[in-house]
Formats: sequence, structure tokens, C-alpha cells
Amino acid sequence: MSQQLTVIAIARAKPGKEAELGKRLLALVEPSRAEEGCISYDIHQSNDDPATWMAYENWRSDEDLALHFDTPYLRAFAEGGEEVLAEPVNIQKFTIKS
Repeated sequence: MSQQLTVIAIARAKPGKEAELGKRLLALVEPSRAEEGCISYDIHQSNDDPATWMAYENWRSDEDLALHFDTPYLRAFAEGGEEVLAEPVNIQKFTIKS
């Protein structure tokens, strides 16, 4: 059985697109939190660099995360990413150990 998974996703906005990226990321919160396998889903903005945003997510399992990546709203975010993202989103997965 798969263990709980933490995801940290760092997104960096193109110059002048900081607010738009934030708006799009915040629109993912409610539907993501409603997913059965979602434990928590929070969006943060850097205190030092307003172009840098982070999603801090906890999922019941890797399988639940895979289902999340296949949702229409996350696919739509990814498809429109070139409009607001300075670079691809850096997604890191962590397995809880404590």
C-alpha cells in the first residue's frame, strides 16, 4: 500500500504575470481539496520574490496524486502555463518518515 505523499511545487511567473499566476493557482485550491485523496492543499507566495509561488500538498497516496494530475482543472492549468510561467513548474515529491 502506498504511503502518504507530500508535494512541493514551485512556480515562477513571467515578469508582470505574478498576480495572474497567483489567481490561477488559487483557483486550484477548492477543487483539489475536494478530491478524496487530498489531505491538504495550500498555495504560498514568496516573501522575497513575488514571482515565486509554491503549492504545498499532502496526498493519501501516489495513486491519489496521479488522479489529481489527470483532473480537467489541473490539465487546463498546465495547458495555459506558457502564458504565465517563466519556466516549467518544479515538482518535488516527498514520502513522510515521521
